Amino acid sequence: MTHFFSGNRRARRVAITTGAVLATGVAAFAATNWVVGLTASSSGQGQSASISNLTIAAVATPTIGAGNTLYPSSVGDVVVKITNPNQFPVTVTGVNLPTATTYAPGYSDSLLSSAQTGCDSTLSFVPWTFASGTSGSVHTVSPIVVAGLGTSTVTLTGDASMGANSALACANTYFKMPALTGVVATSAPQGTVATTSPSVNDWTS
Repeated sequence: MTHFFSGNRRARRVAITTGAVLATGVAAFAATNWVVGLTASSSGQGQSASISNLTIAAVATPTIGAGNTLYPSSVGDVVVKITNPNQFPVTVTGVNLPTATTYAPGYSDSLLSSAQTGCDSTLSFVPWTFASGTSGSVHTVSPIVVAGLGTSTVTLTGDASMGANSALACANTYFKMPALTGVVATSAPQGTVATTSPSVNDWTS
C-alpha cells in the first residue's frame, strides 16, 4: 500500500511540474505592457541587376517565303535572332541603321561562311530598306519583348532592298545585312509576357 501511494505522489509531482513548465511557456508569449520600438535608420539591403548589351545576329537558313526574296528594284524580308543576356525582359522598339550606301556582302550558303564570287558589298546594292544618308538614324519597329536570358527569332518584313544595278552574280545568294549601329531597348516590367518566337514584325517607319 505504501508503495502504491508513493508512486501516486511521484505521478502528481510530475504532473504539477509539467503543468508549471507549460504555464511558463504560455506566459512567455503573452502580451505585456513593455512596448518595444525601432531604432532610427533601421533598414535592409537590396541590389539592382547589371545591364548587358543585346546581340542581334543573322539566322542560318531563314524561313523566307518565295514572295519575300530579293531581286533588282525590290524589297525582301530579313530574319534576325535577338539574344538578351540580362536577367530581366527587354522591349525592343527600334534600331539604328547604317547609311543607305552601306551594302550587304553576298554568300553562297545560309551559314554565311562562303563568300559569293562577284557579289561583294560593292556589287550587291543591298542595303537596309529604311536607311538614310546619315549613319545611326533610328528606325522604329513594333515592340518586341525578349525574355530575360532568352532569345527571339524575328522576321522583319520588307527590310532589305536590292538596287537595280545589283550584279547578276547576286542571284540565288544569301546576304549578311550591314551591321546595325545601335538599338532602342528598355527593361520591361516584371511579369511582361515575351513576344512569341519566331515572330513576324512590320517596320513602322
